[in-house]
Amino acid sequence: MILALIFLPVAAALAVFGLKHATAIRAVLMAAAIGHAVLTSLAWIYPPAPVLDGWLLLDATGLLFLSITSALFVVVSLYALGYLKREDWGKRQDFEDGFLFTNSRESAFVCCLLLFLAMMTLVTVSQHFGLIWVAVEATTLASAPLIYFHRHRRSLEATWKYIMICSVGIALALLGNFFLAVAATLSETEHVPMLLSSLTGKASLLHVPWLKAAFLFLLVGYGTKLGLAPMHTWLPDAHSESPSVISALLSGALLNCAFLAILRAQQVCVAAGQGLFGQNLLLGFGLFSMIVAAAFMLRQLDFKRMLAYSSVEHVGILSLGVGLGAHAGYGAMLHAVNHSLTKGMLFLVAGNILAVYQSKSTREVRGVIRVLPASGALWVIGFLAITGSPPFGTFLSELVILKSALDQGRFVIAAAYLLILCIIFVAMAAIVLPMAQGNPEGLPAWDRSSPPSFFSGESPLAVIPPLMLGAAVLVLGLYIPPFLQKVLEQAARTIGAV
Repeated sequence: MILALIFLPVAAALAVFGLKHATAIRAVLMAAAIGHAVLTSLAWIYPPAPVLDGWLLLDATGLLFLSITSALFVVVSLYALGYLKREDWGKRQDFEDGFLFTNSRESAFVCCLLLFLAMMTLVTVSQHFGLIWVAVEATTLASAPLIYFHRHRRSLEATWKYIMICSVGIALALLGNFFLAVAATLSETEHVPMLLSSLTGKASLLHVPWLKAAFLFLLVGYGTKLGLAPMHTWLPDAHSESPSVISALLSGALLNCAFLAILRAQQVCVAAGQGLFGQNLLLGFGLFSMIVAAAFMLRQLDFKRMLAYSSVEHVGILSLGVGLGAHAGYGAMLHAVNHSLTKGMLFLVAGNILAVYQSKSTREVRGVIRVLPASGALWVIGFLAITGSPPFGTFLSELVILKSALDQGRFVIAAAYLLILCIIFVAMAAIVLPMAQGNPEGLPAWDRSSPPSFFSGESPLAVIPPLMLGAAVLVLGLYIPPFLQKVLEQAARTIGAV
């Protein structure tokens, strides 16, 4: 089953690359997304056997992040059906014998999208630190063409910044792997394999100074891909210049892959009795990321960049939760789920807004609720969810992290955490609420007396996907299914939490 999860999107990508029928391309995309989700669902019921002597194994932590990725990809693919249909590919699209033909850009786009899914899947099932490194680097290569989708100067700049900065980060992570291998060398003839199970099983034999150096380089390296400040500088450009369907995946799925790689390193530190060392580093990076995000969100003039900096904030919350340990670790795992769903929802709604207003300026977009009633309502709901307002799931996960800090007597950290969350709430409210309210006077096609049908009726493919994600976040704020609760606890336990 593990191999099927990886090779299904790869096979679909190869099939798409040779297709010219737009309808067939989109059908393959949707079929692959649904097939991947079905296989992921079966993995919950029938845990798959290890593959390649344990190099590929789906444990609780991997299953959690695989499920997030698969669920988000299905919703994004559904949204992409409408997005691809309305996209201007630069050439005339022709009908022949009832089939819509398109140029190679759409097939290349969907091909890279499916390969991106395959590489993210590989990250979640990898148990060997070398293979994890290869998989994380492969996600960069698969997603870079997607960021350059619009082919203008800003997207080219964002793509190169993404490749260059993440490549530096992945080089540091490779050095961390080398240090980990040195720490696992017990003698000239004996060493511990770089498998997670082997390293945790013989963690007491690892050389501690080299292990600490390895964790530091792995944290900085994968933290660059995660978007932790100050290594976050690629993220606002890449997320804001990508198509909205890609922004949703970058923020909701790709960042989790880097976070999972860091969690694997933390597992080894915990097993070696050095969990506190890793927690303190994660705590510091987490708080600093939240501070940086709050500073850049104040008076932000680009609403997609605002969402990107919100991602910097939330990866900071994830790191803070793991850094605090105890029940905050459980809160971090739950927050990973809530953030992915909420941010995916917001980026898809942002795509709807951008399609009509043709601007990302927070000053030029006004009256979204009047022009796009459904998207406007979802925009406000998404704002409340991403800022941790009750009764959404983000409120619950952020509250668990706060309570854990208070239970541990870390009142300064708790106060700083609350203060930053309040600043970010105010900063986002000052951007989102004026966008939703007001008069859309700057919109050329807007006619107050007789609005066009395009404005009064939105496409179901543009509204249903973000609505599904928003409903899921709301449900998680009211009820956590027992099967999800169990996996969250198991994942938190691997990093010394709960």
